[in-house]
Amino acid sequence: MLDKKRTFAHTLILLVFMVSLLSGCHTPAGRSAGDVVDDSTITSLVKAKLFDSEELSGFAVSVSTFEQVVTLTGAVDTERQRALAEEIARSVQEVRGVNNLLKIK
Repeated sequence: MLDKKRTFAHTLILLVFMVSLLSGCHTPAGRSAGDVVDDSTITSLVKAKLFDSEELSGFAVSVSTFEQVVTLTGAVDTERQRALAEEIARSVQEVRGVNNLLKIK
């Protein structure tokens, strides 16, 4: 289990580094690469925190971020888990809002 978390952490760090290299570019939608990097970083941090949560690590919760607003999709077993996922997403620095679209099985 520790190796799995360590591999995930290394992958996360590598992803953030690679995306940060694009910080001077512009995307076709008019967003700077810095904006895209911020969203990508937020997504990675939320995913890592969800993975570290004992209550949520076994669920397939998808995370996407656009303009610092996180969207959670997938399914969990209880309303408490749904609320916890939202709480975790909101705890990440720079998150401006959360669209919690998680379904309860």
